[in-house]
Amino acid sequence: MNDKLRSKIIIIALAPIIFILNIITKSYPEFIEKYYSTGLDRPIRQGLSIITGVFPFSAAEFLIITLVIILVISFIVLFIKIVKGGFIKQLINILAFASSLYIIFMIFWGFNYNRISFDKIANLKIEKSSKEDLYKLCESLIARANTLRSKVYENPKGVMTIQGGYKDVFKREASGYEAASKIYPELGGKYGPPKRILLSEKMSYTGITGIYMPYTGEPNVNINVTDYMLPATAAHEMAHQRGFAREDEANYIAYVTCSMHPDNDFQYSGVMLAVIYSMNALADNDMESYKHLAKTYSEGVRRDLVYDSEYWQKYKGKTEKITNQVNNTYLKSNGQKDGVQSYGRMVDLLLAEYKKK
Repeated sequence: MNDKLRSKIIIIALAPIIFILNIITKSYPEFIEKYYSTGLDRPIRQGLSIITGVFPFSAAEFLIITLVIILVISFIVLFIKIVKGGFIKQLINILAFASSLYIIFMIFWGFNYNRISFDKIANLKIEKSSKEDLYKLCESLIARANTLRSKVYENPKGVMTIQGGYKDVFKREASGYEAASKIYPELGGKYGPPKRILLSEKMSYTGITGIYMPYTGEPNVNINVTDYMLPATAAHEMAHQRGFAREDEANYIAYVTCSMHPDNDFQYSGVMLAVIYSMNALADNDMESYKHLAKTYSEGVRRDLVYDSEYWQKYKGKTEKITNQVNNTYLKSNGQKDGVQSYGRMVDLLLAEYKKK
């Protein structure tokens, strides 16, 4: 066995070891928090982010396209080798390549799924809440949204707009995290800015509004979204950049950091994210109460919600359904179960915050 083949066999053998280690460490979140999330992994994330932050484009987008091309070519070669010989050698090449990607993913970011949950970091008590609690939360959030909506710009159609577009949003995004890090140091640190996805419109057909790339440390944002959701979308991906892997917690962190932002358009975006999740939970549990509260939306808030709903209708289809199934499988494989209590973890966190205040 030559050295090159031996190295590939070692890499392939390491993958299941890392997989087993991932399963074991799910039971030791304090260890992962101390020695990985805020220890080993933090400088890796920051270092990658600072390096790729120099580029005005998303290195991750080009990396993904390159990896897909490599995998497609590799499997084509594999089928050819079935006929011409050399199948085992090519199979080992593919397995070594896939194993390398998995190992790097876990070392650079993947173990963050096993870190302490954000409710413990924020000293929030997650507990079962009543419909009345949920109603009051929605009522409070809508009141805040109505007030903030009167302080933001709107276009001639009466829909909320951000005058500087996505570039302006990305420049200002860090301010919310700077404010939040004074309370939650885990959200602090020096990182590169969010990156726009060049194929944003194409990505909209998948229903995905952003993606964090652990291999480059970049929070990548689909800029083909309505303006009122753009700050919260970028903040969500930046939460992943700071090592918070769970989707529901990234949503809550987006709400927190936008709410602490000095600018009204960011505050409005964060509160509207919370309104949408909370009102959806209320609709699932008490439709009459939902209808009653929906009537309290200001005209501006109502226009934004209607516009957003109509905007996304043109992108719905089979591609989105397939992508959702793949994404759900990925999330479940990493131990994400939406709603450890009754309304989904995002809403449970909002309820815990509301009760605490």
